[in-house]
Amino acid sequence: MVTVDLPTARRIAVGIVLGQLALTATLALLCYALAGALSAKSAALGGGINTLASLAMVLLAFGNKPGADAQSVARAFYLGEGVKIAVMIGSFVLVLNTMKVSMGALLGAYIATFFVYWIALARSSSAFVVTSANSVSRNRN
Repeated sequence: MVTVDLPTARRIAVGIVLGQLALTATLALLCYALAGALSAKSAALGGGINTLASLAMVLLAFGNKPGADAQSVARAFYLGEGVKIAVMIGSFVLVLNTMKVSMGALLGAYIATFFVYWIALARSSSAFVVTSANSVSRNRN
């Protein structure tokens, strides 16, 4: 049996979205100071695309009630990941077809928000301890 502490995972996932939002705002301000309004708007859009997609994933993947069966939890994660990809693709299509943007700032901020995942993973890796049924029964004896 494998167990995961879902409240901890939910808290970490929400923290990732908030971290992406803060990084997006910081990058937009930095771009504004260094390169002007178009660059700032582009950075905000690029980071915003990934942040919005992550938010959709978190809302769908962690929407189950406590005590939900494993199949429902897995289905919610698959649905969340599918919607996340659809939100990213749809947002890029919308932005690139309707707005003038600075591609460097747009893609730079989009890519930079992925680093929030790696930082969160490194900081919280000890929060997830996977145990098997065998090791649990051995520890009880």
